[in-house]
Amino acid sequence: MLTVWGRRSSSNVQMVMWCIAELGLAVRRHDVGHRYGGNDTPEFLAMNPNGLVPVLKDGDDAPLFESAVITRYLASRYGAGPFWPADLSERAQVDKWGEWARLNIWQNFNGPVFWQIVRVPEADRDERAIAAAVQALKPKFDIAEARIAEHGFLAGPDFTLADMQFGYLLYRYFDLPIERPSHPAIARYYAALTERPAYREHVMVSYDELRVT
Repeated sequence: MLTVWGRRSSSNVQMVMWCIAELGLAVRRHDVGHRYGGNDTPEFLAMNPNGLVPVLKDGDDAPLFESAVITRYLASRYGAGPFWPADLSERAQVDKWGEWARLNIWQNFNGPVFWQIVRVPEADRDERAIAAAVQALKPKFDIAEARIAEHGFLAGPDFTLADMQFGYLLYRYFDLPIERPSHPAIARYYAALTERPAYREHVMVSYDELRVT
């Protein structure tokens, strides 16, 4: 039995829970972090000294933190090709695109765009800076657009772990009231993700509890 500590409204928890659901694994999840608290207790800090969610424990194994590490672990232990290929060269290609998505898109979307809208009162928002941050993402989204238009998925012709590390942020990207550059292949790709039951359950989650009004 897997155990996850982390609130449903955390995007990093969402990616881990989506991965668990796609792999068909049993899990218990505890609401921790943000308004739920519990991430500053000695017990939690013994699992993750950073005090951040998610944390995963698999049976009697030592706890894991960092969402990308957790999903790679789950894919390695419980997944199979083409989702997470056994061949190391093929696996590295999947891992490459997943890491690319996290470093180039998530980091430049979450803080400069998402948090600026959700955690800053409307009267205090710098709309020009938000719009500039969205436009700054365009060259990276152009890369994903070309990949998906050619192959169907981010790392190639099959749904892989890289699609989780890219796709989990798209719910918020498409849900926010922002002017988005046209990326028709990504829009179709996102629409297909929303048809996956695990995506609907674990990623398409309200973030209203994070808002500052």
